[in-house]
Amino acid sequence: MIVNVQQNIHIQMIKIGGITNSSVLQIGTSGVITPSSHLYNTGAYTGPAPAAVSETELAEQAEQEISLIPL
Repeated sequence: MIVNVQQNIHIQMIKIGGITNSSVLQIGTSGVITPSSHLYNTGAYTGPAPAAVSETELAEQAEQEISLIPL
């Protein structure tokens, strides 16, 4: 099936609030939008990230630390 589309698009102003990694901004008609995702290891990491620490654990660690600055 062959579809021919002719468009005239006049944009006076466009404001984009934000675009994230897999966002698509489409103005007009597109036949096929092919998804593309590229992941790069720019920090030369070799292992997984450390586990997240909850706020309560951080507060408990702060209470247990000894201050070396005299108050």
